[in-house]
Amino acid sequence: MTTYTAGSLVAARGREWVVLPESAADMLVLRPLGGGEDDIAAVFPALEEVRSARFEPPSASDAGDAHAAGLLRTALRIGFRTGAGPFRSLAGIAVDPRAYQLVPLMMALRQQVVRLLISDDVGIGKTVEAGLIASELLAQGSAERLAILCSPALAEQWQKELREKFGIDAELVLSSTVSRLERDLDLGQSLFDRHPHVIVSTDYIKSTRHRDDFVRHCPDLVIVDEAHTCVAADDLSSKQNQLRFELLQKVAADPDRHLLLVTATPHSGKESAFRNLLGLLTPSLENVELETDEGRRQLAKYFVQRKRADVRQFLTKTEGAPDDSLAENTAFPSDRLFTDKIYALSTEYRALLDDAIAFAGDRVDAAGARGKRESRIAWWSAIALLRSLVSSPRAAAQTLRTRSATADADSAEDADRLGATVTQDGADIDQMEGLDVAPGAQTSDAGSRLTELADRAEALEGPATDTKLAVLITQLKALLKEGYHPIVFCRYIPTADYLADQLAGKLGRNAVILAVTGTQSPQQRLARIEEMAEGAGQDPAARRVLIATDCLSEGVNLQHHFDAVVHYDLAWNPTRHDQREGRVDRFGQRRDKVKVVTVYGKDNVIDGRVLEVLIRKHRQIRKDLGISVSVPDAAAAGVTEAIVEWLLEHRRMPQQEALFGTDALDLGPQQMTLDEEWKSAAERETTTRTRYAQRSIHPEEVAKEVAAIRETLGRAGEIREFVEHALTSLEAVLQRDDDGFTADLSGTPVGLRDALSSTLGRSVEKVPVSFRASAAVARGEAAMVRTDPVVGALAGHVLNAALDVKAGGPRPARRCGVVRTDAVTARTTLLLVRYRFHLTLPSRGGTRELVAEDARMLAFTGSPGSAQWQTPEEALALLDAKASANTDPAFAERTLDRILGAIAETTEHLESYGKQLAAELLASHRRVRSASGEIVRGVQVRAQACPDVLGTYVYLPASGGAT
Repeated sequence: MTTYTAGSLVAARGREWVVLPESAADMLVLRPLGGGEDDIAAVFPALEEVRSARFEPPSASDAGDAHAAGLLRTALRIGFRTGAGPFRSLAGIAVDPRAYQLVPLMMALRQQVVRLLISDDVGIGKTVEAGLIASELLAQGSAERLAILCSPALAEQWQKELREKFGIDAELVLSSTVSRLERDLDLGQSLFDRHPHVIVSTDYIKSTRHRDDFVRHCPDLVIVDEAHTCVAADDLSSKQNQLRFELLQKVAADPDRHLLLVTATPHSGKESAFRNLLGLLTPSLENVELETDEGRRQLAKYFVQRKRADVRQFLTKTEGAPDDSLAENTAFPSDRLFTDKIYALSTEYRALLDDAIAFAGDRVDAAGARGKRESRIAWWSAIALLRSLVSSPRAAAQTLRTRSATADADSAEDADRLGATVTQDGADIDQMEGLDVAPGAQTSDAGSRLTELADRAEALEGPATDTKLAVLITQLKALLKEGYHPIVFCRYIPTADYLADQLAGKLGRNAVILAVTGTQSPQQRLARIEEMAEGAGQDPAARRVLIATDCLSEGVNLQHHFDAVVHYDLAWNPTRHDQREGRVDRFGQRRDKVKVVTVYGKDNVIDGRVLEVLIRKHRQIRKDLGISVSVPDAAAAGVTEAIVEWLLEHRRMPQQEALFGTDALDLGPQQMTLDEEWKSAAERETTTRTRYAQRSIHPEEVAKEVAAIRETLGRAGEIREFVEHALTSLEAVLQRDDDGFTADLSGTPVGLRDALSSTLGRSVEKVPVSFRASAAVARGEAAMVRTDPVVGALAGHVLNAALDVKAGGPRPARRCGVVRTDAVTARTTLLLVRYRFHLTLPSRGGTRELVAEDARMLAFTGSPGSAQWQTPEEALALLDAKASANTDPAFAERTLDRILGAIAETTEHLESYGKQLAAELLASHRRVRSASGEIVRGVQVRAQACPDVLGTYVYLPASGGAT
């Protein structure tokens, strides 16, 4: 029986394969040429025919034009799915990472066990950064299983991102899916053993009932999203946070487990919570002296935190690049355009609010005589009532008819804990959404007064009496006329439903309106938004209007479908406003400026003072510092409670002077406390970002790796040229626009149409496909980057057609050609060579043997036997050479016959160059892992002998010089 060594070529099952190191004498583990890990197959030579394969040289009779070499080279490189460089996974993922997004990955590869806190600003791409690390650890064998811990509202989005961008199929483990998953388990089997990659609801798994099984069978790589919600301060005020924190403590206790913590707000003002978060990475950080240089150096190994200004222009000409080709400008929206729109209450609505305030105040007074518990219950019920009244008539009516959430409190402290969500809009959304349908003003009795107020509220529905709604309609019409697609954020579910009912038919025939609230599951919410976007996308004139509660204010990417935000209900914590706006103001938003409209009442103290004291101040701090600073919860709650308290105390004063005036309200000490604590928080946040901003990886270090990556995988400009030329050669019709072009593919070969239809999940024959120059694209579009699946399918078609001489239809790329050009003064031969490398990389079990591929262009003058080899830069320059004269086909074929007949004489140089490439790759691997001597010593790279000459192209002087 023939023995095949790792890296050798064999033919089996009608195609050619590379033998992988895992093979044995009686079983070969094979990967198809250019294939990825998912294409690996096991073949038994005793049962199937396996023979040595040799890559045949091209045929001189199948020559192509001047573009053939570049097209074939690019098609080949796009098809690589097993990179030989230090970032192996980049060749096999469907996202083209920005250079700054490689920094956390480089930090991770410098650790034996990865422990990182990724705290980049909202919209920078923390999910991509975490996904890059996960892909790389899995590709290198440093990790075998993955778990994402996140809010159930974000689980499906994580699943989609992992599958579409990184090729990782992960199972959802939610309260709604567990029963189905457990039915398929073997006796005694854990679902975390059954499914290697899982996305787990943190709230489901944190309970002691489920936690222990997860910890026992926990994967060796765990990513925690919104990690700030999973730690508790020393006062342990949140039971939910405490349970999550206990879960993460058990997960982090295994010193060999990789752990990534992801959050945009690592330090919310509570030092103890921040310390607890750091302690999850490594216990030594929990008590490290962060004020010292040594403390900051220790933290820098584990902590990356950057704002947009840090990464907008991450690489420049002076930072490690020979020219400006590596300069990278990330197109975040440049600004948010704020507009505050005022409404005045109608006479009927103002009378209702006046009576409700008087009623609530009387209830608070009466409850005070019955005890502290009853007093606090009445207090929170009053706040809930007032908030719902300024939201909408429907929210007010439902609140007036609903039992208070605090009514069942056992103590005053219990009532405060339950009622705190009424003022603390920064509370956990998933916990709050179910309780916050309408918080309720009633206690155990429901008297006729409440019923009468509820009836009056219901009668106020509609723009004639609800002037807030009327202002919203006017603002939405203006936004739609300007071409915007807005999201309207409400606090209450009844308000969202009310707006959906009232706006129908009032915004024009092109408006598509959808309401998404906590009454739907997270999966249903995202599915409805996608359906809306897809449906509206069929009509260019359609304008999308999304009405949402704060169930969509965190973590959800909506920038591809929406570009404006309307705050219909003011949040009493301005951080919530920032989170809402962050759904559209993020990487991938095509608008340079997003619009933000805030609706508030001029004649009620609640809206006016919240806007003045909290929201506008938050905007100014963000503008001054370039970052958002979370408002101190206790101070903000003190301000809002003071406003309500003033209203209730002055309810019997003349209405026009007291309840709806603003001059009479003096917040006094509450305002001073807020200002002082906010100033302190701003200074602390600025200091934190200055001291702890990522500095362990310098831009020039990243520039070296970006240059190496693009040398192997291609540059963005090259990919665009390939896509345009290949599609044109395949008889597509292109219509260019500012950000790329659309391609009518109805006239292209059937094989290409089938491949692209399968990739996009829809037929491409009737609807043109949009190809975008930007990396961030909407659903159904293609980005002109090598990792986009549509570009990959196009490259596969071009490559297969070039290799199959008998293939019918147009063949844009060919394996050989002769070109007369002014770019050379002597006959020059350009070779497209495919190399295979044996890599020994560190892994959990010691080391792992891998085989990877690379493609390079090499050029020489003279004959193969006496070749004068050019530099790699000179070889690449030939790809841009233009044909200056026609070449006689018979002469071209004779020339190619002579060169191809002696091409074996170049083998010694090709192998020598392969060894040089192996040395460069080894240096790159060691450079990336430079912080760990043990990791560096375990890395080895060796080139496989006898590389494949995939293409041979001869360039002749146009003037008839030496040939």
